[in-house]
Amino acid sequence: MREARIRIDPRLIFRSLLNMVKMTVNYQGSLRCEVTHGPSRQTFLTDAPVDNNGKGESASPTDLCAAALGSCMSTIIGMQAERMGLDLTGMRIEVQKAMSPDSPRRIVELSTEIWIPIELDAKQQRMVEQAAKTCPVHHSLSSEIDKPILFHW
Repeated sequence: MREARIRIDPRLIFRSLLNMVKMTVNYQGSLRCEVTHGPSRQTFLTDAPVDNNGKGESASPTDLCAAALGSCMSTIIGMQAERMGLDLTGMRIEVQKAMSPDSPRRIVELSTEIWIPIELDAKQQRMVEQAAKTCPVHHSLSSEIDKPILFHW
């Protein structure tokens, strides 16, 4: 009887590994963590917020979620602007995070305001708005989180 052989294409495994990014979290005690971004080896700290028994000396994990949304939108808008031949250097994005007043503790709203530093016509504005809404972080967040976006043209 002949054994069945499974053939695994190493190119598929390699491609899969390229799409993965490892973040390592080391608990430092006192509700503080040191986070290491695998590819760059850059580190940063997180703390629990003051209203949740922490010191609040660094961003909290949910603060990082708000930062991820704003920086992702900025990056995707920047990519769209470059394709349109526009320079949006100086664009500012602010994301305000609201936590639930009840249990379980969770993000209930990430309200985003975007200031565009140059004049855009109506078509360009629509393209920039659409780019912001295609941000991977925006799409990855629960639909239970309210995510309004306000543009300042």
